[in-house]
Amino acid sequence: MNMRNMMLALLAFGTVTAAASSQASAAPTYPYCIQSQAFGTDCSYPSYQACQATASGRGVQCIVNPVIAFNPQPEPRRPGRRSYNY
Repeated sequence: MNMRNMMLALLAFGTVTAAASSQASAAPTYPYCIQSQAFGTDCSYPSYQACQATASGRGVQCIVNPVIAFNPQPEPRRPGRRSYNY
């Protein structure tokens, strides 16, 4: 194996490894957060009820995750409908 092929193989291996590790470490985005002045924001609640149960009696409030609230997902395309860009 010559030096060029070895370098290309190492580059390919590094690219695949980096892509796999970045996908595995991506944290899920939960829709609700607890917000307080003393401790900041904790966005790890999958439902409003879970957020409220944790916030109960602590003097904090549940809010919609700002990442979700201010970054709406595009509407899914319906099958069979085409859009034409002229």
